[in-house]
This record gives sequence, C-alpha cells and structure tokens, in this order.
Amino acid sequence: MPTMDSHQENNLIDFSPPSSGISTPISRHSQSYSQSQPRSPPSTSSTSGSYIGSAVLGLWRRLSTLETPGSPPSGIATPPLSQAQLYHYNTESASQMRPMGDGINGPFIPPSRPPGRTPSPRGLPSLEPLTLNGYHADTETDDQLLAKGVAEEIRTFLPERLKIAEDWRLVYSLYQDGSSLATLYKLCEEYRGRRVGFVLVVRDGREGTFGAYLTEAPHPASSYFGTGECFLWRASLHAPLPPPPSADTSNLNYRATTIASPTSTSFHHDDRQTATQQQQSLAPGLTDPTTNKLQKQPPSQSIRFQNFAYTGANDYCIFCETKFLSVGGGGGGTFGLWLNDSLSRGHSAPCDTFLNQPLSDEGEKFDVLGVELWVVGSG
Repeated sequence: MPTMDSHQENNLIDFSPPSSGISTPISRHSQSYSQSQPRSPPSTSSTSGSYIGSAVLGLWRRLSTLETPGSPPSGIATPPLSQAQLYHYNTESASQMRPMGDGINGPFIPPSRPPGRTPSPRGLPSLEPLTLNGYHADTETDDQLLAKGVAEEIRTFLPERLKIAEDWRLVYSLYQDGSSLATLYKLCEEYRGRRVGFVLVVRDGREGTFGAYLTEAPHPASSYFGTGECFLWRASLHAPLPPPPSADTSNLNYRATTIASPTSTSFHHDDRQTATQQQQSLAPGLTDPTTNKLQKQPPSQSIRFQNFAYTGANDYCIFCETKFLSVGGGGGGTFGLWLNDSLSRGHSAPCDTFLNQPLSDEGEKFDVLGVELWVVGSG
C-alpha cells in the first residue's frame, strides 16, 4: 500500500463532524491557518452602528447649512416659527440672505416681492353717488319722477357690472317727449344690442311710483325677450315721524303730524320679496352766519322700497308690440306691468314671472300721469 507524504496529508479534507455539531467541510490547511491568526469576537452591532453614525453626521451637516446670520447656535433649542413669521421670512428677509439653492443643492427660498407692488385691497371701494342726467332746465321738480333716493334703492338690485355705473341717462320722458309709446321705441333704437340696462318709471293717478328693470331695450317683437335679471319694483315716500318728546324742537321749521295719508297702504312681506326702509332723522334749521336768520330746510322723507325678483316659473320677461308694453306674464293671462300705446292707462296684477303684488295703489287698473325710461351703463 503506498504511503502519502506530509504534503499530501495536508491537502486532504477532513469529513468528520466537528464537536459543535456543524457539518461543514474544512480543509486542514485552512484550519491550521485560522488557528495561527488571532480571532475577534463576532459583532452584529458594528455595521449598524456605522450606519447610525453616518446618518447623524449627515443630519448635523444638513442642519448646519440652514443656519443664518444672527440666528442662535445650533446647540440652543429655539421655538418653531409661526406661519406669519415664515411668510415674513420668505418675502422680506430672503433678499438679505446668502444664496441658498434651487431646492436640490440647497433649500429653495422664493424671491421677495418686486419693488413698487402693493397687495390688492381686501374689499371693493364704496360706490359713488348716482348722477341723473337728461332733465331739461325748464322741467319742474314735480315732473321729475325718479328721485335719487329711489334710484339708489334700485341700484342695489342691478347686476354687478351695472352697479358701478354712476351716470344714468334719461332716454324718454312723457313730460319732455310727449305721450307716445312709438316715441319711446324710437328713442331706444340706438341702444339695441348693447350690454346696458333700462329702468322704467311710472307714476299713477295717486302719485305712486313703481316700474321695472329691463335687460334689453323695449321694442316691438313677436315673442317674449329679456333675461332673469329683470324685476319689478315699487317705492313710496312717507312723511317723517314726529320727534320724540325729549328732542329739542325749538329750531324746527315745519310741523309734523301722525295722521296717515288716505292713499297709503300696507305692504306685505314674504320670502319672495325684499323690502328696504330707510329712516332719516329730522334736521333742524340752520342759521345763516351772514344774515343771522334761520334757513328753511325741507323735511326729510322715508323711502319704502319693494323688489319683486324673477322666479324662474316661465320666461315671460318682456313682451312689446306697437299697441302696448308689458313686463311679466302668466297666471291666467295677467301682466305684472302693462302700458297702452298712448301711455295713459296701465294694468298691474300678480303674475307667475315675478310673483308680485299689484304695483299701483289704485288697483289692477290705474291712470298714468308720467313715464320715464333711464339707461344704465351707456357711458
């Protein structure tokens, strides 16, 4: 039997199981090498510890780049900034800081507001008072149907684009242009197709004032026209209430009474109607410093206004022919407001379009003493 030398014995593999019970083949050569080297105890936390240390170091470097001049050291805890402070920091202080980055190489800070730009106002400015243009110089005050106080009330219900219009222009007046519906149609021709509005004012035999807002110029047509921005309205002027007993009445230049006018009627309010009542205090007489005499001032009046808005029940907004002008319809063939061709007689009854009450104190049929048509937004 041949014998093996020492070199061959060292290359043999020992397949006998080790004492630890792990059956792993180990060569004698590798076993002798491992016995000659010093062994260190195995450690599973050394690798994870290095990762944690690297993360802490990277976080420290990241936070150290966010420090700005004038800020406390990183070792001192500071309270978090509020939202207002952050906004002020981004808008006002960004120009004083050193360049930071584009969001990838460093934290991104938006540029500050350009010079000369101011923030927009939070609310819209108040509306300027209306100016009513178109009355002739010889037109008496009693013949002017539309008072400024009533016009301001109508203005609150106009579309937003027309509320800012300050100049209302008189298109037609019965006192100035004659009692003719054909003349009214003719004077409205130049406003056909324009984005303007029209305010129709009627005075009845009992000095009542009412009318309608129209979205298109009145003209003879074969069908109804207009939009849901149309509405009917009526207003009444009342004498002011007498002052209370404790008020100083020594300088009043007029007398007040609590006797109600026989033409006044009560207004009924519901969810479909909007009523506005403006009460004005009594103004005492003023003394002229040059003549030292008491100046007379007309007594203030209370305006009671009602608006009848579009209900959406139908599309019967405006219907005009050569023989009549009407606003609103439905409800058994009734009209919210109807005027004949000579503008001498009118009719007003509840209708489905606006769910209105009769506009005249005379009843559903009334006499017409005056008619005006105003254009809004033409200038």
